[in-house]
Amino acid sequence: MTANNNNIITSNPKELRHVESMATFPSGAGNISQLNAVILGDALASEEFDLIFPSHEFSTQALVPSPQKYLEMYKRSVQDPAGFWSDIAAEFYWKKKWGHQVFDENLDVRKGPIQIQWFKGGVTNICYNCLDRNIESGNGDKVAMYWEGNEPGADGVLTYSQLLQQVCQLANYLKDNGVEKGNAVLIYLPMLMELPIAMLACARIGAVHSVVFAGFSAESVAQRIIDCRPKIVITCNAVMRGPKIINLKDIVDAALDEASHNGVTVDACLTFENESAMTRKATKWQVGRDVWWQDVVPKYSQVCDVVWVDAEDPLFLLYTSGSTGKPKGVLHTTGGYMIYSATTFKYAFDYKQSDIYWCTADCGWITGHSYVTYGPLLNGATVVVYEGAPNYPDPGRSWAIVDKYKVTLFYTAPTLVRSLMRDGDEHVTRYSRKSLRVLGSVGEPINPSAWRWYFNVVGDSRCPISDTWWQTETGGFMITPLPGAWPQKPGSATLPFFGVQPVIVDEKGKEIEGECSGYLCIKGSWPGAFRTLYGDHDRYETTYFKPFPGYYFSGDGCSRDKDGYHWLTGRVDDVINVSGHRIGTAEVESALVSHPQCAEAAVVGVEHEVKGQGIYAFVTLVDGVPYSEELRKSLILAVRKQIGAFAAPDKIHWAPGLPKTRSGKIMRRILRKIASRQLDELGDTSTLADPCVVDQLIALANC
Repeated sequence: MTANNNNIITSNPKELRHVESMATFPSGAGNISQLNAVILGDALASEEFDLIFPSHEFSTQALVPSPQKYLEMYKRSVQDPAGFWSDIAAEFYWKKKWGHQVFDENLDVRKGPIQIQWFKGGVTNICYNCLDRNIESGNGDKVAMYWEGNEPGADGVLTYSQLLQQVCQLANYLKDNGVEKGNAVLIYLPMLMELPIAMLACARIGAVHSVVFAGFSAESVAQRIIDCRPKIVITCNAVMRGPKIINLKDIVDAALDEASHNGVTVDACLTFENESAMTRKATKWQVGRDVWWQDVVPKYSQVCDVVWVDAEDPLFLLYTSGSTGKPKGVLHTTGGYMIYSATTFKYAFDYKQSDIYWCTADCGWITGHSYVTYGPLLNGATVVVYEGAPNYPDPGRSWAIVDKYKVTLFYTAPTLVRSLMRDGDEHVTRYSRKSLRVLGSVGEPINPSAWRWYFNVVGDSRCPISDTWWQTETGGFMITPLPGAWPQKPGSATLPFFGVQPVIVDEKGKEIEGECSGYLCIKGSWPGAFRTLYGDHDRYETTYFKPFPGYYFSGDGCSRDKDGYHWLTGRVDDVINVSGHRIGTAEVESALVSHPQCAEAAVVGVEHEVKGQGIYAFVTLVDGVPYSEELRKSLILAVRKQIGAFAAPDKIHWAPGLPKTRSGKIMRRILRKIASRQLDELGDTSTLADPCVVDQLIALANC
C-alpha cells in the first residue's frame, strides 16, 4: 500500500475501493484543497467544509491512532474476515469453540434462500460474558450501572457483583415459572435498572427477550404479544416522565385483553412497583395473573446456573413498525451479535477502562440493546441509566448528570442536540462538562450546524464526535468515525467499520465508483447482522435482499465524496422527486436549520400537479422569534442558496413543536398526513411525547 503524490492512499485489492481515496492526513493540520482544517481544542468549527482533526494528544492514546492503522485493520477484516473476527471472538468465553467454518452466507436470492451464520457450533452465553467474566477478572466491585431517576436526587448504583446477583434472582424466578430456553419473554419497562436486569436474566437462561418501548400503545403491545407469544410479560405499574405520569400497567392490561381475544394468553404479568410514580393501592390488579416483582423475585437465590447456547440460537426479538402493516420482528442471534456489539462499542468510542459512559437511548430501541446494555457491559464499562426526560426539570439536566457522574463518553440523538441547541447555550455552559472525552450521535443524519454546535458548545471544541450510521437490522455500527484515527467532516458518518463493505448502487443495482450518490447497500455479511424476520423469512428476503440481488439493501440513500467519506441522505422513501431532481429530505432540513432563526425543521414530500412532488417544510423557530412572511421568504432563500432553486420548499408550515416519540424520533408519517391534509388517517399517536403538538400543527396549517 503506497501513497501517491496527491497524498491519497491507493490499494490494488478491489474490495478496498470504497476507502481507496481516503486522504492520509498529516498529524498536524495542514491545508487540503478547498478545506479548512481545525485541530481539536484549537479553534471553533465554523466553515461548511471544515476538517476537524484529532489532537496529537488524543490520537497517540487512541485504540486506532491513524488512517494507516485503520486501513491495515480494515484490509484484513475484508480480506480475511474469518481470521479477523475469530481473533476478536477468542477474547470472550466460549464453553465450546465454533467449527472450522467461521461464517456461512448467501446474500443473493438468485442462488437460494438468504442465510447468514457466524460461529455456528460455538457454545457461549452473552450474560456470562457481560457479568461473570468481568467479575472473574477482578472487576466485581467496579460500578456496572449508575441509575439516575426522573427527579433530581433519586439515584442508585450497582456493582458488577450486585448486578449479577439481581440478574440471577430474576432468572431463577423465570425458570421457576416455566420459562425455558427458546421461550419468549416480553418486557415493557421504562429506564429503570430492572430493564437491563430483565434482558440479562432472559439471556442467562436462553430465553428470547422482546423489549417493547414503554411508550407504545396497548394495540402495539398486543400485536407483539400475539406475534411472539411470550410466557411472561414484565412491566411496572407506572413511570414519571418529566412531570407526567404514564400508567404502564393499564396499557399492558388492555394489551393482554386484546391478545386473549385473539387466542393468545400469557401465564403471568410480573409487575415492578415504581413507588415514585404510583402506589400499589392505586394499581389495577388481576388476581392469579399479576405478581409484584418485589414480593417474589428477592426471595430467589442469587446464584443461577448459565444455560449455554449455540452462537446461532436466538437472543432477542425487536419489532420495528412501519407506517402500515404488521410490525417486523427483527431476530438477532447470540454469538455474532455479542462479538459485533462489543467490538463496535470499543472502537467507535475509543473505550478505556476508566470511562463513564452514558447513552440517552431507551432499551426499547436497538441502541439501548447494543449500546446501553450489551456492548458496554461486554467491555466491563460503567454505564449511566437515566429514567427521565433530558430537559426535565430544565434544559440543563443532561449536563448536570454529566457533571454528577463525571461522564466521559456521551451518546445521543441529533433531535436532542437540536432541541438543546434551541434552548440556548447558557443551559450548557453553566456546567463544567470537563469530564467529556468523546461525543456520539445516533438515529438520523446530523446536520452540519447541529454537529458544530454539539462540537463547539457541548464538547468545548475538544471532543471528537462519533456520528454513527447503523440500523436495528445491522445490530451495531456500520459506518462511523473512529476517534483519533482520521479527521471528521461535520455531518458525515465518514468510513466503514471493520468488516463492513458499503457499496453505492444506481437504480439498476450497478455499483458506482468514486464520488457519487445512490442507494446504500452492503456487500457480504458481518457478525451482527440480523438473521430473519420472526415467522416471515419471505418478507425478510423481499424487503432487504430482493431490491438489489447479491446485496443487503439498507433502504437509505447515500453520497460518497472524493475522500471516500459517506454522507447519509435519509431513507430512500424520504427522497423527494421534484421535476426529475432527487432531493434528500435531510439535505433540505440541513439548509433550513442553517438559518440563524430556525431551530429545527422536518421536510416531507407532497403531491404537486406540475412537479410530481413538492417540498413541504415544517419549521420550528428559535424561541421568541415571531412568524412573518419576510422570515418565510428568508428561509426559502437559504435553501435556494445552499442547494438550488429546484429544492426551494413549496410550503413553510410554522411548527411550535414537531411530533416526536419519547425517544426523540420525529414521526414523519404524521407530518406527511398533515401536509397532504389526510387528517382522518393520522393513525396511532400514543407514542408521542406531546400529542398536543399534532393539534397545534393542524391549527397552523393555513397560516
